[in-house]
Amino acid sequence: MKPNFKPKKFEKNPIKGTKFTIAISSAKGGVGKSTFASNLALALKNVGCKVGLLDADIYGPSLPKLFSIDEKPKSEEGFLIPILKYDIQCMSIGFLTDEQTPMIWRGPMVTSAIKTFTQKVKWNNLDFIIVDMPPGTGDTQLTFAQEIKLDSVIIISTPQEIALQDVRRGIKMFDKLGVNIFGLIDNMSYFKGDDGKKYSIFGEGGVQKTAQDFGKNFLGEIPLDPEVGKQGDKGKPIVESNSSSEVSKIFINLANKIKSNYS
Repeated sequence: MKPNFKPKKFEKNPIKGTKFTIAISSAKGGVGKSTFASNLALALKNVGCKVGLLDADIYGPSLPKLFSIDEKPKSEEGFLIPILKYDIQCMSIGFLTDEQTPMIWRGPMVTSAIKTFTQKVKWNNLDFIIVDMPPGTGDTQLTFAQEIKLDSVIIISTPQEIALQDVRRGIKMFDKLGVNIFGLIDNMSYFKGDDGKKYSIFGEGGVQKTAQDFGKNFLGEIPLDPEVGKQGDKGKPIVESNSSSEVSKIFINLANKIKSNYS
């Protein structure tokens, strides 16, 4: 007998200091969510928006490395002050702990940290806050979906079936919890060789087909470009370090779509 899943009704509260909250999710690890989230935040800034970036991955925070931030946030009247980098307001558990300290926390502690970052951070007059979600369909996703007003979620995947299996679970979770899915992105979709040809290293068309199967928007492909990884490792993502690159233009076009959708 199948369980009759009925999500509990929660009063969803918007994150103070911001107009729109967009989550970047997958349910699968290793598909480039954090790199995507950081570059999308920078692209939104590029098109004239005030942007915040919340690293919600408590167990594996990436924002300190991606933005080369090694300082701790200050506090004011019981609120944490976001760290400003590249004109993006940033917050991560990684700002509060040593880089190599593992977060050996049970679910309630993760939920408490998420509530701190959404209720006790002094986000200042943002148009958008981009939330970098961890892998899975667990405590962090449930806390955001049930208790925080998410305007939409963008789902990231690479094209191979092993990634798409988890992505489908993520789509079903957000649908059941009533979270709007803005669309799906095919990340690391292909590699363009020196000969100008496209090589589909991880397969081809899987993300677009999944979007069609679930009746979701397909937002396009992002190629596998070694410079994206190099610039992320240097702490200056590709949209900031080279806004005229092919990948940066894809992010900026997507940022314009998001901006026009919510303007």
